[in-house]
Amino acid sequence: MSRDQEGLEALGAVQRRHLHRWTGRPWEDSGRWWEEGLPPSGSNCLLGTRRRGHQLVPSPVSPPKQESALKTLGTDGLFLFSSLDTDGDMYISPEEFKPIAEKLTGSTPAASYEEEELPPDPSEETLTIEARFQPLLPETMTKSKDGFLGVSRLALSGLRNWTAAASPSAVFSARHFQPFLPPPGQELGEPWWIIPSELSVFTGYLSNNRFYPPPPKGKEVIIHRLLSMFHPRPFVKTRFAPQGAVACLTAISDFYYTVMFRIHAEFQLSEPPDFPFWFSPGQFTGHIILSKDATHVRDFRLFVPNHRSLNVDMEWLYGASESSNMEVDIGYIPQMELEAMGPSVPSVILDEDGSVIDSHLPSGESLQFVFEEIKWQQELSWEEAARRLEVAMYPFKKVSYLPFTEAFDRAKAENKLVHSILLWGALDDQSC
Repeated sequence: MSRDQEGLEALGAVQRRHLHRWTGRPWEDSGRWWEEGLPPSGSNCLLGTRRRGHQLVPSPVSPPKQESALKTLGTDGLFLFSSLDTDGDMYISPEEFKPIAEKLTGSTPAASYEEEELPPDPSEETLTIEARFQPLLPETMTKSKDGFLGVSRLALSGLRNWTAAASPSAVFSARHFQPFLPPPGQELGEPWWIIPSELSVFTGYLSNNRFYPPPPKGKEVIIHRLLSMFHPRPFVKTRFAPQGAVACLTAISDFYYTVMFRIHAEFQLSEPPDFPFWFSPGQFTGHIILSKDATHVRDFRLFVPNHRSLNVDMEWLYGASESSNMEVDIGYIPQMELEAMGPSVPSVILDEDGSVIDSHLPSGESLQFVFEEIKWQQELSWEEAARRLEVAMYPFKKVSYLPFTEAFDRAKAENKLVHSILLWGALDDQSC
């Protein structure tokens, strides 16, 4: 391969990367077009190309137009522009701009999420979940100590503008919570993964330079819907390990389970043209009480623990690439919580003959449902369940880490040395 061909191959790779990142659509064959007929040396036809069958051929764009576009947009900008300019006429038509519009408006992901939904059933039970949200306290951020010196106000605009939950309340079907059911034969207190981590020491971490979450699939859908009540751009899988969601049984009866869970997720607070701003709570934890067939939910709560002085990690970029400078800080959010307003109830009430019954009494009052008391046969404490989920996420927690004041008493009793660790934040959640 000649040097010109190597250079064109490298440029093609960059172009495909930009196209995939901004539109989510791969550009097949864009890196092989010169194999089917290399254009004359010195022509910049990669910057403006059009498809003809399976071959990409130069478009008739004059060099002055390309030079002007390069001067205006820069190299990266021109690659992105030419990736969208599919007919190579140096103009972006509404059809060519459609992929970007879909990303900016979120119209495509919204449609994708619905594909995972089950068909509606009028006889199923529903419950209302309420979101409670108090914004992060700016004074808890380290950079507040010097008045955010050197931090542009634009960089923090997404954080400053996030003052309330995106959806104060929402109605869910009981069956939507089926992903929280344990696998068959699961023992009390034995953790399992609702959403397994896809990261390891070999895979590294996911890109920082993203604005819109990928469409959730399978068991991710319910968690995405829940977290979307806080903010419209939740990422169910974090950029860094440990990612995912883990759960364990804390109580079992003849017909019900109590499931405790821990979720690592984060939010993207910015949209173009701003640079990415990542908001990563230390963890989401909570519990759900549901019937073994997931037709009834007795109780549900999800929240960010607030018992520590810092519980959120924040990272923001000062550029549009992975190599751009990044700022990091930690802060405290007082409340980020979802809670069911009551048990799930039937959407439609039927009598013995299958006829619909009016849900209101003659007096106008709503019918009151009476729920049987659940008699648990096996139970596990919240503290022990939390510890087991913690170990599942962080295997190093198999070793006991004690508060400073307790460590010396334990060391004296066991005749061991004390290994002291001082951290900016917590080592056993995502806020550090």
